[in-house]
Amino acid sequence: QVQLVESGGGLVQPGGSLRLSCAASGRILSLDAMGWYRQAPGKERELVASITRDGKTNYADAVKGRSTISRDNAERTVYLHMTTLKPEDTAVYYCDAQLCYYDTQDTPICHRDYWGQGTLVTVSP
Repeated sequence: QVQLVESGGGLVQPGGSLRLSCAASGRILSLDAMGWYRQAPGKERELVASITRDGKTNYADAVKGRSTISRDNAERTVYLHMTTLKPEDTAVYYCDAQLCYYDTQDTPICHRDYWGQGTLVTVSP
């Protein structure tokens, strides 16, 4: 019905940079706030950055100043550009969206948090 598909993860050296993408597809009625979360091994999932439909952004202190979240509403895509990567940035990064969509019976279904499958980012020499 609806998919959030992340891409852009992989192995990055410390000090490097990457750009994650998350594209929403399906019978979407509305796509509001979107964001990126991450979960490191043995830790809870945490917010990295979020962006409203009109472009207001919010960043976790751990990534503030070295990360930029952006979105393309026409393409239903959210991006996360991170620089000066550190080993502690290693985690599975998940895309999150507040959205509504039509189910197979054309009934609107809304989710406060709709998740992608995650993409692994490993920061290591």
